[in-house]
Amino acid sequence: MIWFRIDNRLVHGQVIEAWLPHIRAKTLVVANDDLASDALRQEIMSLAVPSDVSFVCCTVAETPDVLRRVFKGNVSQHVLVLFSTCADARSAHMAGLPFSQVNIGNLHYGPGKEQVCEHIALGPDDRSCLKYFADHEVEIDFRCVPTVTPKVNL
Repeated sequence: MIWFRIDNRLVHGQVIEAWLPHIRAKTLVVANDDLASDALRQEIMSLAVPSDVSFVCCTVAETPDVLRRVFKGNVSQHVLVLFSTCADARSAHMAGLPFSQVNIGNLHYGPGKEQVCEHIALGPDDRSCLKYFADHEVEIDFRCVPTVTPKVNL
């Protein structure tokens, strides 16, 4: 099972304490171009990851190949893939990473963005991504944590 999540915070408490156990993930893949080239930030993030969970950082473009390598050893394992932006998730999908559902867990408010629920603010590029996903039959799951379904005002 692979769970795809968009969360601009990447590795943090909700991911470690709620999502990893919920999906029983034994591998955490962070697909982020900036992080992939920053060994110090990778090391800091890895400190939060439980010792029984493999932690992999890669560029967005490398994500399909990384997942093929992860599943080569064990096709039945559970994996959580984190993207920091909708644009990154869209880029991965357009590059051939197949997924039919993506969880949007957190997108911070900023200039030009509209708050659509407590933890998600969308700008024009985010809305474009949501349209792309809808056009490609990718279901959007707007949950911060697995046990709560928010009211989203799109």
